[in-house]
Amino acid sequence: MTFIHAMILGIVEGLTEFLPISSTAHLILTSRFLNLSHTDFQKFFEVFIQSGAILAVILIYIKYVLKNKKIIPKVIVSFVPTAFIGFLLYKIIKNVFFDSTMLMIIAFFVLGVGFLIIEYFIKNKKIKLVRSIDRLDYQTAIIIGLAQSLAVVPGVSRAGVVLIAMMILGFKRDESAIYSFLLAVPTILAASGYDLYKSRDLLIFSSNSLILLTIGFIVSFMSAYIVVKWFIRYLQKNTLNVFGIYRIVLAIILLFI
Repeated sequence: MTFIHAMILGIVEGLTEFLPISSTAHLILTSRFLNLSHTDFQKFFEVFIQSGAILAVILIYIKYVLKNKKIIPKVIVSFVPTAFIGFLLYKIIKNVFFDSTMLMIIAFFVLGVGFLIIEYFIKNKKIKLVRSIDRLDYQTAIIIGLAQSLAVVPGVSRAGVVLIAMMILGFKRDESAIYSFLLAVPTILAASGYDLYKSRDLLIFSSNSLILLTIGFIVSFMSAYIVVKWFIRYLQKNTLNVFGIYRIVLAIILLFI
């Protein structure tokens, strides 16, 4: 891996982590496009740079959380189902799901269609987006957590499946996005921490490797910071149709190549 590769992967991580298009799938596809071998360092790098994206969310929403402390236990409750399923299926996720391109393509396509269907129902008043996350109860938090657990499949998109679940439950698009951002913090930190623990005996870094990690972290942080702020403004006036179409088109392209 070169410095340019580290920058590209950092940008991809930051751009896709909080958009409903699956950062994991995009990192996998980008690595293949760049002909990067999936070495132990490569795997660690992809996990480590997620912390840059998480830092962006923490800095943006720290004041919001401090003013709305009641949201914290709800986020924890939503996190539990994902943590349980992720721990239970860890080996299958890493050794089967991550190696199945067809599974990823199907996930891209199905969730893309899901976006279009949900937006169709909203347009025709079958679903009304009127709820705010300050009124979210624990039962709903568990449902959202169960939905997020589907994101163990690459291509599903953690942010995407949370958005769909919350919009079906009547939450506003931008409010759903904020909750997905907050839920990403414990989810990604736990997943990354467990990954690091499992690979602890393999982590021996040179000075060059540390520079690559630093570049990836900084670039991921900067791009994620911009995307998170933009995405909230976008959802206040726009639908998810463009992301649904993007997912479907990408799935079709991947199927043919």
